[in-house]
Amino acid sequence: MSERVRLGVVTQWVTPELVGEVLAECRKRDRRPGALPAGFMVYFTLALALFHQDSYDDVAEHVVGGIPELSASIPHKASFTRARERLGPEVLERLFHRLAGPLAPAGLAGSFYRGMRLAAVDGFLLDVPDNEANRRAFGGPKDSSGKPGGFPQARVVTLTETGTHACIDARVGGYNSGERDPATAMASSAAGMLVLMDRGFPGVELWKAYTGAGAHLLLRARSCVARRPVRHLPDGTYLARMNLAGQKGAHPGGVLVRVIEYRVDGGETIRLLTDLLDQDAYPAQELAALYHERWEAESAYRQIKTFQRGRQEVLRSADPELVRQEVWAPLIVHHCLNRIIMRLADGHGIDPDRISFVKILKHTRRSVVRQRTDTPTNIRKFLTSLAAKVRRKLDNGVRRLREADRFLKRPNSLYSYRPKDQPRAPARRVPAKNITLHTTTVQ
Repeated sequence: MSERVRLGVVTQWVTPELVGEVLAECRKRDRRPGALPAGFMVYFTLALALFHQDSYDDVAEHVVGGIPELSASIPHKASFTRARERLGPEVLERLFHRLAGPLAPAGLAGSFYRGMRLAAVDGFLLDVPDNEANRRAFGGPKDSSGKPGGFPQARVVTLTETGTHACIDARVGGYNSGERDPATAMASSAAGMLVLMDRGFPGVELWKAYTGAGAHLLLRARSCVARRPVRHLPDGTYLARMNLAGQKGAHPGGVLVRVIEYRVDGGETIRLLTDLLDQDAYPAQELAALYHERWEAESAYRQIKTFQRGRQEVLRSADPELVRQEVWAPLIVHHCLNRIIMRLADGHGIDPDRISFVKILKHTRRSVVRQRTDTPTNIRKFLTSLAAKVRRKLDNGVRRLREADRFLKRPNSLYSYRPKDQPRAPARRVPAKNITLHTTTVQ
């Protein structure tokens, strides 16, 4: 069965040879005669991520529907569950790390800054079925009295290429694991990159891990972090020490950082920390404007959580090991979808920012159902046809600057300070932002 089943255009990267190599590394062999083969189950698990809202039977029909002799003998749901348990999460995790990596070619807008590839670290949560095993393995939110509230949640932290939304590295943990430790564990994957992070990440251990791996950092920080200037620079920025455990005084374990403060359109003051200390080589105005690229990680998460998975959908797996397997699968699919986008952009002269992720997702699903991309020639024909369809949706102008208000869609408390009838404005055209540096007095 596994020798004949393919996953449409995704098979261009998740090849049977690669699947076989990963299965051999994980020592997954088909020992039971008549059982669903491990190779088939890899493609089936990825198909579950591609067709998240469909049942096991429907997904199996999508995968083998184009093969008449197989479509008439689809096993029972319990057989798929047992086969997923035999497969485990390690195979999907290793497959992800074999595929993941940056995709932007040299010179792609929004992907590089002064020779450094741009990446962002952030995380997101996925609801998992509420049972004792999942809550014990992953944890979840609690109310003020300490009682569990809502669903248990798995936490995913990624290192994302800002220019392409491609995942370079990822870690999967639980709600209580936090984001900083998984982010620190990915430092070796960021060598030579300029990494952007939000204000929940700054810490001496993380800082030393990334700079020690050859990466550079541009992090937003709270007002209490590195607040005492050590030396003022002529451009209005200053050097300060970030100390262990938030200590305010001098500490031998701290690190020297450059602090950049600025406002966008006269709003709140934003503080950035960076290890790029040379004010001439790395102007503060450029770094302040560059931090906006961090939001591309949020766009990547929207693709995974909203477009691929469906809005507010709970994962289907009741067992913690199957939850981890189910989390790695959409990360693999998402990376392959971004590879398709970059293939179209490189080969057909299309700006990747103008290619609709939803359209690529829909056509990839169709390629699985029709089973028409099982050879390199057919895959090339499919991509050429898809490029023509993408072009028809584009105009000749440049992408408009647009903005949408931030809105808390799923508050942690019923007693949020935001009114329930708060109007939510749609995305709208906006002019370019005005960034004003907050300069300090040279002493």
